[in-house]
Amino acid sequence: MILEAITAILNPAVLPFMLIGVVVGALIGALPGLSVVMAISILTPITFGLEPAQGLAMLMGVYNAGVWAGGISAILVNTPGTPASIMTTLDGYSMTKRGEAGLALGINVIYSAFGGLISSIVLMFAAFPIAKFALKFGPAEYFALSLFGLSMIIGISEKSILKGIMMGCVGFLMATVGLDSMYAYPRYTFGFVHLLQGISYVPVMIGLFGFGEVLSQIYENKKTERTMEKKKIGRIIPTIKMFRDFAPLTTLSALVSVVVGAIPGAGGDIASIICWDQAKKVSKDKENYGKGSAEGLAVTCTANNGIIGGAMTTMLTLGIPGDGVTAVLIGSLMMYGMQPGPMMFVENKPFVYQLMVMMIVANLMFLVVGLLTSRASASLLNLKEQYVWAAIVILSVVGSYAVNNSLFDVIIMFICAVIGFFLKQYDFPLPPLILGLILGPMAESNLRRSLALSSGSYGIFVKSPISIVLLVLAVLALTGPVFMKMKKGKTEK
Repeated sequence: MILEAITAILNPAVLPFMLIGVVVGALIGALPGLSVVMAISILTPITFGLEPAQGLAMLMGVYNAGVWAGGISAILVNTPGTPASIMTTLDGYSMTKRGEAGLALGINVIYSAFGGLISSIVLMFAAFPIAKFALKFGPAEYFALSLFGLSMIIGISEKSILKGIMMGCVGFLMATVGLDSMYAYPRYTFGFVHLLQGISYVPVMIGLFGFGEVLSQIYENKKTERTMEKKKIGRIIPTIKMFRDFAPLTTLSALVSVVVGAIPGAGGDIASIICWDQAKKVSKDKENYGKGSAEGLAVTCTANNGIIGGAMTTMLTLGIPGDGVTAVLIGSLMMYGMQPGPMMFVENKPFVYQLMVMMIVANLMFLVVGLLTSRASASLLNLKEQYVWAAIVILSVVGSYAVNNSLFDVIIMFICAVIGFFLKQYDFPLPPLILGLILGPMAESNLRRSLALSSGSYGIFVKSPISIVLLVLAVLALTGPVFMKMKKGKTEK
């Protein structure tokens, strides 16, 4: 069955369409604000006139390549191309500033492909067990998961934990703006109709990390009156020692991200946050995490693409979308006369295997494309800074507008850029704010749903083993750094 699927996908009539998908996904993913969901939504009607294998090969290429490419802009200009690449900025951009842009891009494409390949293999052999586990998640489990995710604020708070917590709270408060999730009454809209839908995290993210970074660089250049220096690109391929040293944590990251990806609503951003933070705690290089650690970058890149197999598992076996992309893909499969769910493995078994092979081929294809274009991408850094700044500003405006076709989002982006500039001057970490904004709605809605189901009893959060484990991990994540700091203080005395 697998051999037949491989033969079908390696058909010269199918591969060119996948290559087109990979190229389109790379371009869309690298442009801030233009999501993979958007790309697949636009391409799905176009693929209707193609054979099912051709159309879905193109969509698989877009999906896998788009997630990887989100790290390109995160590494080069500190602007995440996709929400999943938020964590990529921490170590990736730091490596670029130190003259290792080529290596950062090489790690990004190699370990994104590695995560995608592992998740594809897991999809082949463990689809049903993972899907059954994901089905056990209810409101209480989702709340515990979001709380565990929010506890990662401690790990990404850089110099000051207090400042990190403050930024996380700001992000959480921003997440409460808009219509109430249960009763649909407006909150903190101040009469603005545009705020009824809430504050989208994409323009906030672009403003803080993209436009805000431009303002910071302009300020620093003016203050120090620096001259333009040619930036080093360096090597692309990591050394054998790097591969050997990274293997344990990246493999673990790939496996964890598959499980996280299988949980509906838990995307690459949550997976990369969890994997990066946990890897930091056990790594021998933990001091450099967030400061340009190649290992930290490899871990988060692995997690970004590692979720795809998990999301596809839930979609194919249960008919439940694991993320926004698989929600659109369900529609694509139905367009071709296939209904995702348990019966798909009976009625369309050959095509299910073809999809699994498509995943593997798409990862190998963008690996080759990414390595061949890494040096060309990195060479953009040697353009005059003024040109780079102008390009980032244009992309920031276009990306912010493209989310909802709203000028209001562009205004939000500008405001966040100015705020981000001042926050950076006073050493306030920005990732915790985005983390609070992304996970805030998930935490709030599931907390209220859980309490509604239990008639106000908080005991619902300790009835499930999954919920208990996640809550314990959250407590350990919050208290661990404090105890470590106290222990370190006693040792120094």
